[in-house]
Amino acid sequence: MSIDRIVLAFAGTVVIISAILGWVFTPMWLILTLFVGANLLQSAFTGFCPLAMILKAMGVKPGEAFN
Repeated sequence: MSIDRIVLAFAGTVVIISAILGWVFTPMWLILTLFVGANLLQSAFTGFCPLAMILKAMGVKPGEAFN
């Protein structure tokens, strides 16, 4: 699995979990959803993604987006 797919899977998982937590407990959990969405948006323009940097340092195979 490439870095690109791991980043997308991780972001999607966090969004789903935070949406469920926001629905069940308190809407404050939606701040996490906002943070993940903002990070995905800025990484689309800048190419900077902290998770991709960590995965690259761990030796995960790079994909097209995060080289």
